[in-house]
Amino acid sequence: MRLGITHETHYDYTPQVETAQHMAHLRPLETATQKLISHRLSISPEVAQQGETRDVFGNTRAFFSLQNPHDELRVLAHSVVDTSTPPQPGLEAADSLPWEQVRERFRYRAGGRYDPAAEFVFPSVYVPRHDDFVSYARASFGTGVSLLAGAQSLMERIHTDFTYESNSTEINTPAVEALAHKKGVCQDFAHIMIACLRGLGLPARYVSGYLLTSPPPGQERLVGSDASHAWVAVYSPGEDGMRGQWFDFDPTNRRSPGEDYVTLALGRDFADVSPMRGVIHGGAHHILKVAVTVEPLEIQ
Repeated sequence: MRLGITHETHYDYTPQVETAQHMAHLRPLETATQKLISHRLSISPEVAQQGETRDVFGNTRAFFSLQNPHDELRVLAHSVVDTSTPPQPGLEAADSLPWEQVRERFRYRAGGRYDPAAEFVFPSVYVPRHDDFVSYARASFGTGVSLLAGAQSLMERIHTDFTYESNSTEINTPAVEALAHKKGVCQDFAHIMIACLRGLGLPARYVSGYLLTSPPPGQERLVGSDASHAWVAVYSPGEDGMRGQWFDFDPTNRRSPGEDYVTLALGRDFADVSPMRGVIHGGAHHILKVAVTVEPLEIQ
């Protein structure tokens, strides 16, 4: 499926910002199931410096600075991607290792074999350790349950037990607080699921991206359309030390992401992949508006 994405970020500042440094994660990833056809970043007012680098997770970050006073900032990202359906965890659940074996695979041993997925077992800024996450996860991970079957169950329980409620949390709302209140938005659901998995010693990472705005005929509109979205990827190691595979789960919509999803960036949590962040001098107050549109395009 060919998808066009427009992501517009608009800041109004009071008083003016004198100087600013910004970083953006707005360039979709190239993956086995996603090809980036084009990407363009437009910034107003005119920037003094601009560049791109790749972070440790493989995401492309754009850096730009503004050295003249300004009372607004508009960042417009236009991207086109070709997507295909990623591996579906439901089809592999029976063949995945029991979750206890996966936990043991990632338990630290001096001189042991290194797996890059181990980095996603540890706590991070928005995904701390807490016994409440482990307690909630236990109902899905009984003795001998396969990793992917347990992750599927956890995703379904979060979808059922929690209420999606816009503006019910802020990005800095602790995940354990969202767990206690059982409500939040997609970022909260992703952080909670990741915290549950990591609490059991299982590798899980945060995925930021988008959903198709206009669903195919006959399908319901998904929660999170017209906005940035977030979901979870769980790592299933291969047998006998063979390279494993990441499988995606979307607890907000109780499904596995398909070709109607666009992967923007990967990280330990939202802190690694925030679409826009920066340091400004001035602009004590601001109003932020974000608009996202994802639409199917005809392949010429």
